[in-house]
Amino acid sequence: MASPAPQDLVITQAGLDDWPVIRGWAVHEGWNPGLADSEAFFAQDSEGFFIGRIDGEPVSAISVVNYGADYSFLGWYLVRPDVRGQGFGLTTWKTALAHAENRTVGLDGVVDQQDNYRRSGFELAHRTFRFSGAAPAAQAPADVRAVRPEDLAEITAYDSACTPADRPRFLAHWLTGPGHHAVVRRTGGRVTGYGVIRPGHDCPRIGPLFADTPEDARALFAALTADAAGREVAVDVPETNPAGVALAEEAGFTPSFETARMYTGPVRPYAQERVFGVTTLELG
Repeated sequence: MASPAPQDLVITQAGLDDWPVIRGWAVHEGWNPGLADSEAFFAQDSEGFFIGRIDGEPVSAISVVNYGADYSFLGWYLVRPDVRGQGFGLTTWKTALAHAENRTVGLDGVVDQQDNYRRSGFELAHRTFRFSGAAPAAQAPADVRAVRPEDLAEITAYDSACTPADRPRFLAHWLTGPGHHAVVRRTGGRVTGYGVIRPGHDCPRIGPLFADTPEDARALFAALTADAAGREVAVDVPETNPAGVALAEEAGFTPSFETARMYTGPVRPYAQERVFGVTTLELG
């Protein structure tokens, strides 16, 4: 019997029912996916997730999630290990990218795929390093508290200044997802940073960690890790923020995983100096 070919691949939109399979592939790759990410992901763009099947069996996946009229983010690019090298990934990629239409597309690419991404028109913006380690003993500072519903509008505005696109639908779920702990710092009556820690398959992950200053970031980091002393925690830090790298190193964290932020075109300016930890490598 002949092996399946790319033309035998049936690609459809993925739904929440498909997520356990896709998440399992990510676990196999060592990506440490969050345990309750899916609702926030699908809230942003429920039509941006795709799965490829051969004879009804899932073999590939990808997401191309649209943020407004100008920006999309590509993630979850996965092919089942036993069927790699047969063209299923590229076929899934080409089909899903059409969902972005004429938007600039961003991604956080693993090292061994970056040359392929360049050939597809993506250009390097910066590298991001996953730092992880045992969380030091800490107490939440008095001026950092849990996010409340009345904070949502101000945090959404703050978030928009730290990212290439507005994402209110995503944030409404990300801040309140099961197991997600979101904190905010206010100085002089205004937000000077916020952060989220959430459970992951291997260990909790911090993201985002957005702050005006290193002092704000340290205060938020202490609040986020206050209940995790001695447990492994991970945070993805862009190399464009040396203070973020220093903060992770001061906590005793070490780099364990590297990706590259890449874009197909220009993105709107944003406050990269405030990004001490990216939200998620899967959706930006």
